[in-house]
Amino acid sequence: MSLPRVGFLGTGWIGRHRMEAALATGAIQAAAVCDPSPECADEALKLAPDAKVLPSIEALLDEDLDGIVIATPSALHAEQSIAALKRGVAVFCQKPLGRDAAEAAAVVQAAREADRLLSVDFSYRYTQGGQALAELVRGGSLGKIFAADLVFHNAYGPDKPWFYDRTQSGGGCVMDLGVHLVDLLLWLLDFPEVADVSSTLLAGGAPAAPEAVEDYATAQITLANGVTARLACSWRLQAGQEAVIEASLYGTDGGASLHNVGGSFYDFEAKRFSGTSSETLVSPPDAWGGRAAADWAERLARDRAFDPAAERLVEVARVLDRIYGD
Repeated sequence: MSLPRVGFLGTGWIGRHRMEAALATGAIQAAAVCDPSPECADEALKLAPDAKVLPSIEALLDEDLDGIVIATPSALHAEQSIAALKRGVAVFCQKPLGRDAAEAAAVVQAAREADRLLSVDFSYRYTQGGQALAELVRGGSLGKIFAADLVFHNAYGPDKPWFYDRTQSGGGCVMDLGVHLVDLLLWLLDFPEVADVSSTLLAGGAPAAPEAVEDYATAQITLANGVTARLACSWRLQAGQEAVIEASLYGTDGGASLHNVGGSFYDFEAKRFSGTSSETLVSPPDAWGGRAAADWAERLARDRAFDPAAERLVEVARVLDRIYGD
């Protein structure tokens, strides 16, 4: 039986990294790659020398693909995902799935109608630390969860101009970084209803204009199950280290935290708290970055059918809409 044929649309650093992780599973084969940069396409061919290099998504979709990995600018995600799904091609897409909930919902609807697998690269779910927190929360050992703190500060900012055009990106640091925090919160708590959202969006230290992209944001998210979550994210924050990334949950019988180590974007530690004591659950190293793509590849090889869990992608997008006041 032949392996599922997968096309890779967008083969910059992230696209190639996800391509490498998906191919490493041995569950799929790379049929073709597409990138406007010949250099990026050539780098992708080092991972899959037999893959075709094609000029467009239309050419990719003419290749009788089983799946496609999309790592293109945010404004293209929904349109390209829908085009693939309408051709019966399963999709793994970089976040965000859409620039707003309406775009995300349209993609999920297309996946449902096509009965095809749809996943988004919410990679922090796949860290060992994130899995450890999920086990604690869902197992009930922290008691009733009532509060959460979520942080993602990046000492740098995106290096592509389109990130700073809201019509192309959909937003600033919330769309880029906060989306991971919102997804992680809802996923850990099994997607409870969101009761209320309030937020403050800044650009250059002042309130962000409606057409601007924010570079610092805070939000308070109140869930119907009684949890109050505080979220903060930023680009280019002078925080004394490259990144501050944290997801902490507090319950009536204990707390737990996933946090980066020494300012690293890649090294994470998970701890459980009891009063003034703490227990380390997970320490680096942990090669987690490509696990979402690998999981999608393995699932594609088993069953290309629509997974109802994709409906949750719209719930994440709706929270972002509320943070933006839409």
